[in-house]
Amino acid sequence: MQEQVLFFTILLGFLITVLLSPFFIPFLRRLKFGQSIREEGPKSHQKKTGTPTMGGIMILLSIIITTLVMTEKFSDPTIKTFILLFVTIGFGLLGFLDDFIKVAMKRNLGLTSKQKLLGQIIVSIIVYFLLKQTDFSTSVEIPFTDYSFELGFFYVLFIVFWLVGFSNAVNLTDGLDGLVSGTAAIAFGAFAVLAWNQSNFEVSIFSIAVVGAVLGFLVFNAHPAKVFMGDTGSLALGGAIASIAILTKLELLLLVIGGVFVIETLSVILQVVSFKTTGKRIFRMSPLHHHYELVGWSEWRVVVTFWTAGLLLAIMGIYIEVWL
Repeated sequence: MQEQVLFFTILLGFLITVLLSPFFIPFLRRLKFGQSIREEGPKSHQKKTGTPTMGGIMILLSIIITTLVMTEKFSDPTIKTFILLFVTIGFGLLGFLDDFIKVAMKRNLGLTSKQKLLGQIIVSIIVYFLLKQTDFSTSVEIPFTDYSFELGFFYVLFIVFWLVGFSNAVNLTDGLDGLVSGTAAIAFGAFAVLAWNQSNFEVSIFSIAVVGAVLGFLVFNAHPAKVFMGDTGSLALGGAIASIAILTKLELLLLVIGGVFVIETLSVILQVVSFKTTGKRIFRMSPLHHHYELVGWSEWRVVVTFWTAGLLLAIMGIYIEVWL
């Protein structure tokens, strides 16, 4: 029965996004909500200028509707469902404001980094206080071992770091057609399996609802993309997957399952540190996916390679948690 619930959840999430897209994408075009491509990016991306962005709205609507319908019918919604939707909507709203400023107000940089960071921190702190109302553990388990360390009050700093860090990591990864849609589907799918293994059904339902939503979006986001998710989608997905890792008490395992996002972020950090300290660049361009483009790989080859890496890391994460 539970397997059937997950199947219908992913199907509903997929169908909602697929059915919304043919109406929503032309609507974005009429509003002239087209993507501005940075001049310093790969030259091959300039032809993408004007492609509708803010498609993350479709992903968010699908996630919200699917989660509410399926948890109401097949599970007992609790504070966990509320937190997952709160983070997704909260970070999605920040992304929406960022996208809206870029495309409607013609300010290419969107929200300032301080404004975005402040919003992310506020959402994260609210999550901590929501969890504090329950008997939620403030310890963090170490993968591969039976050990954990207690953070106590400092768990609030961990939550802020995890939510802010992974929302920005997914945002950095969103640079090629279908890259985040595919890697996110894989990562959320892995957490759906792990949450189901814990009998944490409402988290599993939410996770698989995200899988359905992003796979539906991928139909229109795969190369050549007809729509981009924008910060509306990428910030929401990053915050959501960090929240799932926290609620399942698999916080550090996210470093493995979300390894592609981690590597992309590290490539940016290493590039900046290297250039500022030595004046030399490690990569031709960061994040890492742009490096491979400039090496000569086709966009599709880069995306499929990163999907494959994400799949292997997801399998590794499941193996670590379930069988080790």
